[in-house]
Amino acid sequence: MEPSAIAAPEVQTNLNVVWTLIAGILVFTMQAGFALVETGFTRAKNAANIMMKNLMDFAAGSLGFYILGAALMFGATKLGGWLGWGGLGMPSLSTGEGVWDWTFLFFQTMFAATAATIVSGAVAERIEFKSYLIYSVIVSAIVYPISGHWMWGSLAGEASQGWIEALGFHDFAGSTVVHSVGGWIALAGAIALGPRIGKYHANGKPNPIPGHSLVLGTLGVFLLWIGWFGFNPGSYTAGIGSIGRVAMTTNLAACAGTIAALITAWVIMGKPDLTMALNGSLAGLVAITAPCDVVTANAAVVIGLVAGVLVVLSVFAIDRIHIDDPVGAVSVHCVNGVWGTLAVGLFAAPAAAGYGNEMVGLFYGGGFKFLGVQLVGVGMTAVWALGTGLVIFFALKKLGILRVSAKTELKGLDVTEHGQDAYASFQFFSNT
Repeated sequence: MEPSAIAAPEVQTNLNVVWTLIAGILVFTMQAGFALVETGFTRAKNAANIMMKNLMDFAAGSLGFYILGAALMFGATKLGGWLGWGGLGMPSLSTGEGVWDWTFLFFQTMFAATAATIVSGAVAERIEFKSYLIYSVIVSAIVYPISGHWMWGSLAGEASQGWIEALGFHDFAGSTVVHSVGGWIALAGAIALGPRIGKYHANGKPNPIPGHSLVLGTLGVFLLWIGWFGFNPGSYTAGIGSIGRVAMTTNLAACAGTIAALITAWVIMGKPDLTMALNGSLAGLVAITAPCDVVTANAAVVIGLVAGVLVVLSVFAIDRIHIDDPVGAVSVHCVNGVWGTLAVGLFAAPAAAGYGNEMVGLFYGGGFKFLGVQLVGVGMTAVWALGTGLVIFFALKKLGILRVSAKTELKGLDVTEHGQDAYASFQFFSNT
């Protein structure tokens, strides 16, 4: 029994509230991490635009989730677990006297915002700002909450249980619920938009378009890494000893992913590429997010190693089929979100060994049933998120507001879309 489990009820409640709020704040810092990674991995002429997108997908998305999304995700289940409903503004959560209701809503809002902001990097440097705002609200208010209800609805109580989680599906902190949803929608956006001007030569070969600041990108990854210590351990929403174990599996997978991506890229490219190593860190973090509470430390290392290899191979594969993803969002979040979710069905350790999952992974003799359940969650999420993403982005394209003009793209979105230059002050002082 965890030490905190025998504490007085009022102490236990207060500890849980404080820890979950702190974890939610850590998750919020990931918004800064995403903004810096995406800005650093793209060109200087679009820096202000990318910062603006990361600001507004959080602001608009948070309101969308509060007004409608939370009700769809955590309201009482309808239609056999396919949908939840709790009233606009989710009164059953947001107007109660209990402090936990507010804490839960705050923490879940941070996750909804994360799912929305993942797409920003994949559509960078060519999407119209108003289209991005429309997308952010729809995803946070409708797309993410509906699939979230299928797999996480019972976090608000048994009356809200979704149909996929009822099968025994396990995604502790969101490899699929959050990251794959964002990753599949990112893929849809990149497909609908098409590649950036100059991304591919006339013969079809990819043309690298380097980002303008690996310093910003690296700082962004470190901030995301820090934020993940709220993302994963915080998903217990309780100040218990297991949060330390989850923090450790999270860190080990990230480190293994970094090293595996570095070695893989070094072999393929002949150089130890920083951007690939950084994406390896994120790939390891995404992959461990689903199984972090039910796998051993050694399994976490294996999961991270596989993630690091996958992200590098995926970046090259996606590039070769002419899908332009400037920051590797699809490879990091979609591909490794899928891998991490399936890893639960492979490596989940027996509950008798001190791990919380009732279903045992294939490598511990658990058979294929658990892995099959995980495949159901992965497959249904792919159909839902990719399908709705394609509908959203192609509808915006049909309206003629999805992609900026060629002239705007070549000049840069900072000046043309916002009338601002992210580095105007630097340029002024460097010229005087």
